[in-house]
Amino acid sequence: MTNGIERFEGEWDELVKLLNLGFAAPWSDAQLAAEQKMWERERSFVAQEDKELTGHTGSFGMTMTVPGAQLPVAGVTMVCVSPTHTRRGILRELMRAQLTDLHETGVEPVAVLTASEPVIYGRFGYGLGSDHQHITVPKASRAMRPVAGVDKVRIRYADPVEARPVTTKIHNDEAVGRPGMFLHDERWEDYVGGENVVTDTSGASPLRCVLASVDGEVTGYAYFRTRRTTKNFVDVSRVHARDLASHAALWQFLLNQDLLSETTYYNLPSDDPLLSLLVDPRAPKAVTADGLWVRLVDVGRALAGRTYAEEVDVVLGVTDEFLPWNAGRWHLTGGPGGATCEPTDRPADVMVDVRELGAVYLGKPSLELLGAAGLVEERTEGALAATSKAFLGKRLPWLDTGF
Repeated sequence: MTNGIERFEGEWDELVKLLNLGFAAPWSDAQLAAEQKMWERERSFVAQEDKELTGHTGSFGMTMTVPGAQLPVAGVTMVCVSPTHTRRGILRELMRAQLTDLHETGVEPVAVLTASEPVIYGRFGYGLGSDHQHITVPKASRAMRPVAGVDKVRIRYADPVEARPVTTKIHNDEAVGRPGMFLHDERWEDYVGGENVVTDTSGASPLRCVLASVDGEVTGYAYFRTRRTTKNFVDVSRVHARDLASHAALWQFLLNQDLLSETTYYNLPSDDPLLSLLVDPRAPKAVTADGLWVRLVDVGRALAGRTYAEEVDVVLGVTDEFLPWNAGRWHLTGGPGGATCEPTDRPADVMVDVRELGAVYLGKPSLELLGAAGLVEERTEGALAATSKAFLGKRLPWLDTGF
């Protein structure tokens, strides 16, 4: 592997020691048990010195929705360097080894991650591909505008484990239509629906699940905890519904809990209807947070792996200082029915760095905005606007499940 970086062949306990150092605080036994079940040893790369681990990066193999398609992607996770070995280029070499391996394996043309420190990953070609909202709604501001059909929705408690067959189906049906979401298999549903998914459970109830139903058919669900500490609140971890009425009914329930003063959710989609339905638009005190960071491992295969909102025929001049095989001119043609992207000798219509391609890959607006910031250069008049429109998705991308 690259500059002393090797595929990890050791045991989980060796990795735990590094993780506890790299993330600045010990993980709980419950959290470590949950992470161990998810860990894919064969996808881990490490740096070592005197047989001690000094750095690590791993990934999950996932099927993620991109505009118009589902694509195999690498979900990068557990990235850390020992505090005694920072500022030595170890992280750079771990990233290079991992991305090179993905390129050579040829299965996953895109890598994605969530960042503990968002300033880190741009230098490795990752662009910010999605965001979400942190909201806190006081009980006094819970009023919502009327939604037709809410009166027909019934809300009932359910055991989170026993409800998994139906909640997984609802989740995956939504995931197929929302870029940035990935399909949950039994392993992932056990992770997100288990007691171990929350790192700080102080003062919290067990994980609770409620189901929404209309005429006996389950149409949505929510996971949440109630907490009574220095303040009393509802801590929402996910809400999914098949229709607007069920979505609104679930939120009415979550916002209107006796003995609890407010409702929080740290991963609300930026285009969630709740933001429009609250009578007081200031009530949620929404704060935008970065979500999914996207890296095109192989530009040609990645751009050909999604569809486009409008017909596009453009030559992209791509710069990529970190992965040289991506640099050059790429002829992208396609539309709603599919696309091709091949190397070309034609002059570039638009010059763009791979980081900016990652930022718009899932349909998040927009290449034109990046151009206005001086980050994308138009070489052929009108090409930037046309390409920007083609890249837009029908819905904003959203990562609903952290990893």
